[in-house]
Amino acid sequence: MTETDLYQFTEKMEASDRSYYREIKKRWNRLAKPIGGLGRLEDMAAQIGAIQKSLHPSVDRRAIVVMAGDHGVVEEGVTQTGKEVTKSVMENMLVTASSITPFARVSHADIIPVDIGIASDIEAAGVWKRKIRYGTGNIRHERAMTREEAVQAVCSGIRVMKELQEQGYQAVATGEMGIGNTTVSSAICACLLSQPAEKVTGKGAGLSQEGLDNKIRVIKDALKLHKPDRTDMLDVLSKIGGLEVAGLVGCYLGAAYYRMAIIIDGFISSIAAYMAAQIEPKAKDYMFASHCSDEPAGSLMLQALGLKAYFYGNMRLGEGTGAAMCFSFMDYALAAYEGIPSFQDAEIEEYKEDL
Repeated sequence: MTETDLYQFTEKMEASDRSYYREIKKRWNRLAKPIGGLGRLEDMAAQIGAIQKSLHPSVDRRAIVVMAGDHGVVEEGVTQTGKEVTKSVMENMLVTASSITPFARVSHADIIPVDIGIASDIEAAGVWKRKIRYGTGNIRHERAMTREEAVQAVCSGIRVMKELQEQGYQAVATGEMGIGNTTVSSAICACLLSQPAEKVTGKGAGLSQEGLDNKIRVIKDALKLHKPDRTDMLDVLSKIGGLEVAGLVGCYLGAAYYRMAIIIDGFISSIAAYMAAQIEPKAKDYMFASHCSDEPAGSLMLQALGLKAYFYGNMRLGEGTGAAMCFSFMDYALAAYEGIPSFQDAEIEEYKEDL
């Protein structure tokens, strides 16, 4: 898929069907509970219905897509660990040695680990091999990737969503793995939101203050060197981005095109969601913000997206852990929508609106 093909693809995307949203909201008001008593859970069920064009939506078949890629900027000492950790985590993801594994089990979701840019070959069973290149360039000194590679990575994410939709999945949680990806995500955030690096950069996986200061310097150097165009998402991705971030951009675009609910995880996932919405605003209709990352720019990105998190857990782990938890909110919302009796069935006097 070329860049022209990508934009032609996104132009064909449809908004969610608000007529289903309105009908589901009306039905909520006929159920035996206070009007609006379940708050945003009522909105959540209505949004899922609008996505699926159904008055009885379902998210029984769900997946957690974890995009993984390595970053050349790790050479600048911006992390506590080396690139080898990315490969190790992904190799263990489908067995029980990764953070997301128990979360997936509890949320009854299948893990889909995707190698889109790990710096070495990975042979673990179950990992989807979609490698564009072996890690990105060191953004302090060179572009992360070519523009064509950025397009390929976005398109790879789209194809992953297509395959999942064809397999019957209805909802997807997003996750990522890539040592060094808070550095590139903070650089992207600083660029897109015109914010100083100091405001949007955190310690990631436990940097010291000295390490944080170095991380900020590296981001400033990268932005000064590349001068990414914040109105052109492919320019930003190719100059200072990550392969897993680009892949997630494609996941959000693909989920919208194939009418699947998609859950944003934390800071890095929200960066990709924002970029997808910049490419095609209709993609936002299909997004759900699970939690607000404890990274400094976590709340800034959700505000920029115009979305509210469903919970605040001071989490900053990644891998889709927060997004996986949001499946429980969907389960509660749809169970209540289908399970609460109507006022008539319960023989209860109906609540009136606007009193």
